[in-house]
Amino acid sequence: MTLDLSKIASQIGDMALKIKSGSQERQEHLKCALNKLCEEGLNIEKLKRKVASARTPWPIAGLYEGLSLHFSAAQIPEEYTVLATDGSHIDVDRHRAARCYLINIGAVNLHYGASPSAQLESLPYLFSDDKDLVIKNEQNKHRQQLIEGALLDARRTVEECKALARMASELPAEGQTLALMDGSLVLFSLESFPDFVTEDLLVKGFLKELDELKQLSSSRRLTLASYISLPRSMDVANLIKIALCPQENVDCERFCTGDTSACEAVAGINDRLLFSSLLEVGERSALFTNPSIIVEKHYRQHRVFFFYLKLEDEIARIEIPEWVARRQDLVEMTHALILDQCLRGQGYPVALSEAHEKAVVTGADREEFWGLVEEALVKEKVPTYTSIKNRSKRTRWL
Repeated sequence: MTLDLSKIASQIGDMALKIKSGSQERQEHLKCALNKLCEEGLNIEKLKRKVASARTPWPIAGLYEGLSLHFSAAQIPEEYTVLATDGSHIDVDRHRAARCYLINIGAVNLHYGASPSAQLESLPYLFSDDKDLVIKNEQNKHRQQLIEGALLDARRTVEECKALARMASELPAEGQTLALMDGSLVLFSLESFPDFVTEDLLVKGFLKELDELKQLSSSRRLTLASYISLPRSMDVANLIKIALCPQENVDCERFCTGDTSACEAVAGINDRLLFSSLLEVGERSALFTNPSIIVEKHYRQHRVFFFYLKLEDEIARIEIPEWVARRQDLVEMTHALILDQCLRGQGYPVALSEAHEKAVVTGADREEFWGLVEEALVKEKVPTYTSIKNRSKRTRWL
């Protein structure tokens, strides 16, 4: 054992005491936030204008249905289908004999009704061509971006959405279907990359698959949502800060001076704390719009909306594209079916749980994969190599 935990035991104890000491202050901040959230005389239209002109260092949710509204779930239909995908991958490893990566998609089709059925499959894909390994700038051949790390995460999300669109297209048009993804619909990781990368992975990739799902929804009752468990977002809590600010034109850098600012009264409060107190089990919050810059710039008719859903043991954030948010029947169906999935899955959507199980790539899987790659290269008499560092990790020295 190389990590000596005994040397930080006292530090862990100090951390626990610090967290405990801050709980009273956090409760006071939460009470203040809830009072403002539920304030009867709060002018929503004025708040919208205030948000639109605000200059802050943090994102602010956009108002759509109101602030403190909450809704009970509609009754679930007798017959419906839930589609879900999740993914895992084996990243590019420069210490290995070949430059490639693998994406494994777990795909699930659960049908409920008179003739229930379940289809679960694992869909692995190997990517090794130059076009799969590198994103090139068509306007400047000297600029390119390797697909690995955060970009591979984004590519995996594209493949998950592509699998959802394919499964949805194969269903009968008369059915009612929830297509479900894990995590956010917003590809935040692309915000720090050049435009040609965003164009390739987001516009020509992810949004193209959302276009397909939107087109399918025009001829059938199909709704799309993503599920975020234990969210850390503060988008709505930041709305409360704007409501509390005494300045008509909010400008944090100009007017705020640290601990003296009005929004310090709700410091440390996130959306999960807010809606855990506001909602009853099974209820959803009002709809809000996602404030991400990348959404405003690229998502068009797929602009991301979200609501919070209270379950027995947690608050979940549910994200939906604008074409779902604009249809009340689809919002109600999304709410009802996700709640039903959580009740069937011990607090988490059962379809996503099954998709995750099908998508998992273990450490043993990774080693076996690279073994197969090296074996295939040797069979074809292709010179194989590995770095000295990788060889060192496999050798016992002492």
